[in-house]
Amino acid sequence: MKVMIYFENGQSEMAVTYKLKMLLRRAVEETLRYENYQNDVEVSITLTDNAGIHELNQRFRGVDAPTDVLSFPLIDYEDDCGEPLIDEIANSLGDIVLNLQRAKTQAEEFGHSFEREAAFLTVHSMLHLLGYDHELSEGDDADMRRRQREIMGRMGLAVHS
Repeated sequence: MKVMIYFENGQSEMAVTYKLKMLLRRAVEETLRYENYQNDVEVSITLTDNAGIHELNQRFRGVDAPTDVLSFPLIDYEDDCGEPLIDEIANSLGDIVLNLQRAKTQAEEFGHSFEREAAFLTVHSMLHLLGYDHELSEGDDADMRRRQREIMGRMGLAVHS
């Protein structure tokens, strides 16, 4: 499996280091490994701040507030077996928009590192790109939380709940 990640920095609040990009890459790759995803894949990750994500959240979700991460999947998973409704898997899974400003604040609130929070939000968003949605039911929420915990544990960044 070949993984192409396109990074775009749309904020100036925090330095975007090579180390951060490699951590986010690791979160993407570990999520794909966990899900046994075999195809070559492309994902874009846009790094933004509160103002940037607020605008996107308003435009695409009708929510007039900033959030921590947004996911824009390019594959529509609508059948019960979790397979995309296309004959061939598209190369691009979609876009992740990660609010670094919010990730820093949440890390401080939860008492862990910024890096752990950024990795967690990337794993969370990747699961959305792969068709999971914690907002559908309590069961879906529990399933997504379990997957997040297990992936973060594999990364050595266990989530303590």
